[in-house]
Amino acid sequence: MKTGLVSVSFRKHTASEIITAAADAGLECIEWGSDVHAKYDDIEALEHIARMQAEHKLYCSSYGTYFRLGQDDLALLPEYIKAARMLGTNILRLWCGVKSTWEYQKCEKAALFEDCRAAAAVAERAGVKLCLECHRNTYTETKEGALELMQAVSSPAFRMYWQPNQGRSVSENIEYASLLAPYIEHIHVFQWKGDDKFPLADGVDEWRQYLGAAGGEHTLLLEFMPDGRIESLPQEAESLCKIIKG
Repeated sequence: MKTGLVSVSFRKHTASEIITAAADAGLECIEWGSDVHAKYDDIEALEHIARMQAEHKLYCSSYGTYFRLGQDDLALLPEYIKAARMLGTNILRLWCGVKSTWEYQKCEKAALFEDCRAAAAVAERAGVKLCLECHRNTYTETKEGALELMQAVSSPAFRMYWQPNQGRSVSENIEYASLLAPYIEHIHVFQWKGDDKFPLADGVDEWRQYLGAAGGEHTLLLEFMPDGRIESLPQEAESLCKIIKG
């Protein structure tokens, strides 16, 4: 498995500082967020990141956008795809909808699913993959909603991320990972319980169960430090490697 970092873990740091820290921690890749470090229309920043990555022998695993299907104009999607390619990736992370699965009325769900199919068609033509967060307050918050959407769109360009829901039990998260395993592309890694953040070392056994449930070879991306400090990255990276090694 590949190991990396989500740049939004360190929004207060520069892209150069993040690249240096990731390389020093022995990570292989970075998912760049479109909100701070890699805005889709900031060509200079995108080119700078691409150069710095190459110099430090890192690659871009994915482009972490905040594009919301069902809300944002699909006419903007090609601009995000262009930015992703500048960073060197064909994987974009998107969010699906603006509320939780069970809050959607039948007509709202139909409109959202149609938007997802249209987005998948754009991705297929461009040769990229769109991956959805299994995030709270989105349609893919629940495993049932995510599976329903994946099956309804039925496109190789329409995939999932996975991350544990900090408000659910280990067994519930394992069920989600198992059910969505055929669709999982990347995994966001952190150790949270509710609103509390803990070192990844506290969750080694738990995370081995998650990876077993997800199956396959995935890119594992550290997301946020337990104390928010970039200086904690080497320790978290070491714990991630320990999880992988079994």
